[in-house]
Amino acid sequence: MAKFSRIEVVSKMKATVIVPVFYNNDLEETLLVLSTLYKAGVRVFEFTNRGEQADQIFTQLVKTVRKEFPELAIGIGSIVDEVTAGIFIQHGADFIVSPLFNASIGKICNRRKIAWFPGCSTVSEISNAHECGAEVVKIFPANSFDAKNFIKGVKAPMPWTDVMPTGGISPSVEDIKSWLDVGVSCVGIGDKLMIKDTDNTFDLDATYNRVRSLMDFIEEYQETCITV
Repeated sequence: MAKFSRIEVVSKMKATVIVPVFYNNDLEETLLVLSTLYKAGVRVFEFTNRGEQADQIFTQLVKTVRKEFPELAIGIGSIVDEVTAGIFIQHGADFIVSPLFNASIGKICNRRKIAWFPGCSTVSEISNAHECGAEVVKIFPANSFDAKNFIKGVKAPMPWTDVMPTGGISPSVEDIKSWLDVGVSCVGIGDKLMIKDTDNTFDLDATYNRVRSLMDFIEEYQETCITV
């Protein structure tokens, strides 16, 4: 079962801002990446349901995370139906992420008090997601339209809306700042977050340095917002 409540997951997301979105069919390689991100300050990690036996890999990840990374909330992404959501909830997911809005997924997550972040790209979808219990909505795909102006437009009449843009987010201080400036609660970043060597293996030291520098900026940004 989930270790963290919905509110605890959302609090972690807001505090650390960066939510890595990751899939790899090699458990050991995934754990190396996860360890690097955790050391750099990541506290919310989305593994995606994008390959064969993803559920088996996820089950092993959860077991290791509970022992070695006790402050990490680990969830599953790319969930499009309630049956699959139920499977991963049984495997210990702390949260469920969807690329779309499906009220049936919201219902099963609510029954189990699991955080659910549905993909939305219209005001109506966002409102319906709120009604179905979504604490944070995933603005997706953020790189397919003017998502920054869309978010600003949504938050004007609905300032209580917490959003997580995902899709095309750049792992740079400049881009992260531009999203924070329009009022996002966090950002989902995929493969761009991790750095690879010329032989296509992960450069863990370079990845750590990149993520740590982003975390340092986020902490400074948040402190500035508090003092203003």
